[in-house]
Amino acid sequence: MSTDTLDPPKTTKKPANISQAKPTDRCPAISYQEVLDTDSRPVPEELRIVTIADLPDEPIDSERYTSAEFHKLEMQQMWSRVWQMACREEEIPNVGDYSLYEIGDSSLLITRTDANTIKAFHNSCLHRGRTLRDVDGHAKEFICPFHGFTWNLDGTFKQAPCEWDFPQCTESDFSLPEAHVALWGGFVFINLADEPQPFDDYAAVLKQHFKRWPLDHCWKAVHVQKTVAANWKATMEAFIESFHAMETHPQILPYSGDANSQYDVFDENVSRTITMMGIQSPHIPDVSAQEMMDALIETSGRMAEDSDQDTSVPSNKSARLHMADINRAEFGQLFNMDLSHASDTEVLDAILYNLFPNFVPWAGLNPNIVYRFRPNGNDPDSSIMDVMILMRYAESDPKPDPVPIHKLGIDDPWANAEELGALGGIFDQDMGNLPYVQKGLKASRKGMITLWNYQEVRIRHFHTSLNRYIQDKM
Repeated sequence: MSTDTLDPPKTTKKPANISQAKPTDRCPAISYQEVLDTDSRPVPEELRIVTIADLPDEPIDSERYTSAEFHKLEMQQMWSRVWQMACREEEIPNVGDYSLYEIGDSSLLITRTDANTIKAFHNSCLHRGRTLRDVDGHAKEFICPFHGFTWNLDGTFKQAPCEWDFPQCTESDFSLPEAHVALWGGFVFINLADEPQPFDDYAAVLKQHFKRWPLDHCWKAVHVQKTVAANWKATMEAFIESFHAMETHPQILPYSGDANSQYDVFDENVSRTITMMGIQSPHIPDVSAQEMMDALIETSGRMAEDSDQDTSVPSNKSARLHMADINRAEFGQLFNMDLSHASDTEVLDAILYNLFPNFVPWAGLNPNIVYRFRPNGNDPDSSIMDVMILMRYAESDPKPDPVPIHKLGIDDPWANAEELGALGGIFDQDMGNLPYVQKGLKASRKGMITLWNYQEVRIRHFHTSLNRYIQDKM
């Protein structure tokens, strides 16, 4: 297994086109940066950055996806030290609200202890170890259902039955252990390490870029969670490259520049894919502007729905610009916000960031999709995938209540979650691959996977970052 460290990527502000980022020769097609040159509005500086990542090109051991031993190594060396998104702040709006977050054997109660404080308590009674809570909820105090040991909301020890029999336990040394907590973008992040890297440093690039698209002033309008029959890394990796669209999602090729996508690696923790809408794939014959428009509306889930605007593309206008104009108007009305300043790319394109290891938020000024990928307990052959959709709302409006989680079992299709619209069908196409990816990884005679240099650079980046945590133990 490769243990190379990650070199800082080089960055440029606006190359002539992405193909200059050798060895990243792209398919014959227009680049994202060239499309930005035609944008009808000023483009944010963050989207003009292009990185050139020099990463190892060795094959990756398939046991990373199938081995119980490697899963254990990840749990001990990586998951115990990284920042992880646990929930949204609006899911625990009131003092006493708590959300259960679990990763491997770890279980935490993400609790609002006062109006301005959120803590993460390890969900284990200090007496005999029973979990204090098994579902999300509200509490005035945490009482263990086994013997009645009780803790205050701030985690301090309150009382126990027959305290005369516990002289060795005092209030000062019987508080609930805590994980570290950081708040950003309306999300609650936790870290299990004793002395973690400060979140502000860990997520510095993400925080800087999302100043343009703040996620804290959003509400959770959709949340679907599904158990997937594949390792969490294999599942996540299907969503951080556009290379698979040609075969897996052929219906999106008329309007999606899959092979035109730009891939960026910013530092050890943050990477990005940008895939353009309103730009057809170079893998298919030319389509008309109207054919592109009709396909996007029907199958993408990326256009404003129930639009009363004319979707006929004027002869003097590109399909991309017409799509952007519709979205600016319709999303502005939906959010009760003026989006007339928003660039075409911000209301159309799939701008997909990753904060290592598993937090994947979409940027832009349209409804923001957020992915999260986790192991399913200690099973290396399955995972849990969360899909949220965040909606913006005007400063003058009250914040809507978040929706509850819609949970899907391992055999339930994403299409059962009607709130996802056309996205459900796209996700089900991905699910048509993933169980067989997991099966094929086990059946592989080669025992390795081989990655393309550019279009799968984010997967290379992920494994290089993972090596930083586990290389001393392999």
